[in-house]
Amino acid sequence: MSESQTYDVVVIGAGVFGAWTAYRLARSGAKVLLADAYGAANSRASSSGESRIIRMGYGADEIYTRWSKQALELWQEFDEQTGARLFHRTGVLWLARENERIASDTLATLAKVGVPHKKLARAEIEKRFPQIACDDLDFAIYEPESGVLMARRAVQKVVEEFQKAGGTYQIAEVEAPTGRGHVDSLATWSGEILRANNYVFACGPWLPKIFPEILGHRIFPTRQEVYFFGVPPGDKSYAAGNFPTWLDVGKEIYGMPDLENRGIKIASDRHGAPIDPNRTERIAGETLALVRDYLRRRFPALRDAPVLESRVCQYENTSNGDFLVDRHPDRENVWLVGGGSGHGFKHGPALGEHVARLILEGGDAEPRFSLATKQTVQKRAVH
Repeated sequence: MSESQTYDVVVIGAGVFGAWTAYRLARSGAKVLLADAYGAANSRASSSGESRIIRMGYGADEIYTRWSKQALELWQEFDEQTGARLFHRTGVLWLARENERIASDTLATLAKVGVPHKKLARAEIEKRFPQIACDDLDFAIYEPESGVLMARRAVQKVVEEFQKAGGTYQIAEVEAPTGRGHVDSLATWSGEILRANNYVFACGPWLPKIFPEILGHRIFPTRQEVYFFGVPPGDKSYAAGNFPTWLDVGKEIYGMPDLENRGIKIASDRHGAPIDPNRTERIAGETLALVRDYLRRRFPALRDAPVLESRVCQYENTSNGDFLVDRHPDRENVWLVGGGSGHGFKHGPALGEHVARLILEGGDAEPRFSLATKQTVQKRAVH
């Protein structure tokens, strides 16, 4: 790359936030470079893995319900334009109890925003989804339009379409900016010089490592494990169309149906131990006993189902579970974008539009996403 080559924007990090930001910028006519140290949807990234839930329910958190609604429309539009079939409309079922405030708040917010949904009594759950043991449940909330995104393929496809739109993509590790004020250029560890008017660091769990002085105590990468369990031969009752994506917020467990013949996915949403995204060995097993115990109780027919695949990924949690979209406090043309906090993937298209608009048109970022709202003490935030 020539040192004299200048971009409108350099985006560092080709996860779902960085990829969609770069794509929206390129589609708007900007000259954009997208760089990632390991490559789009690499195995260390929070945006990799097979699948992610896209649902509208967020309790009383209306901003995320509206963003999810917008993002779903954009994901479906992207599918139509590219033929990628990244979205599976499985429906999303919230398993709920009367004493769980988030469930009643979700019902109210879905109604306010105009999201299709239905409250199912326990008898209705048992009739419609007999695979589910409901003895500890009072009701469920069903979102028929929601479902699952194929994560790894989605990120790779967005990067592919970004390049078709005129963007430049490369695998390169970029050094953090130094000093204060306007950043004229950044260097890669291989010695290339990247010049741009604006720089976006959308580096997920690497953000605290790149900017330890401001993010080391504001974003907390944690170890998260997921498991895929095999269904009985010839049994289609756990396939999409017969079995929903589901969340049990009270138990901090979620899962999804047998998609693309990989088995049903189940994972604990509890925040795990701190993780180093570069050095951690990705061997699962720490939460297997917890997940298998839940499987036996909730889906009795699968009590002896074998683990087909497992994966160690990570969340990068902010103290309040909100995203981070803000300028660097000391570097006026550097943007910090991250803090997916375990619920960010679905929002990629909406967030990408938001960041692209801030860069191209100016204005202020969403106040909730500002650096100032991120405390320096980690707290559990349910999203």
